[in-house]
Amino acid sequence: MQNMKDIRVGIGYDVHPLTPGRRLVLGGVEIPFVKGLSGWSDADVLTHAIIDALLGAAALGDIGNHFPPGEPQYKDISSLALLERVRNELARSGWQVSNIDATIVAEQPKLKDFIDGMRQKLSQTLDININQVSVKASTSAGLGLVGRGEGIIAYAVAMIEGNQDEDI
Repeated sequence: MQNMKDIRVGIGYDVHPLTPGRRLVLGGVEIPFVKGLSGWSDADVLTHAIIDALLGAAALGDIGNHFPPGEPQYKDISSLALLERVRNELARSGWQVSNIDATIVAEQPKLKDFIDGMRQKLSQTLDININQVSVKASTSAGLGLVGRGEGIIAYAVAMIEGNQDEDI
């Protein structure tokens, strides 16, 4: 038996519709905009995609299993609070986050001025260095629900590592 470093990768995806009367929160940062994302929590698609990527990498299910929509305790909750819970669950299971790479797909608003703030909040919540968190923004070139301004999509890839005892 030898102690080996186990490395795993997970992918996450989320989409929420844009709607008037809601705050727009991405990566824990409130973005000034005329619409926000509709959802049970704060509908932070970026953080939700990261949560799913982390849970997937650790084979711990998905965000809906851990934080079911419709449950009163999750109504309007900050997705960063959910991310912190996932980070703690990963740590209890022997996993540490190595890095996050995520992309937000939105036609509007322009996000470049908010990316560093998102990276800062996400890295603090995950208790990792900001250089381990990459957040990018793109558009859909006017195509589909994003191009029509109906919603925002986020994709994330997460790498985790842990010391897992395995027979060799």
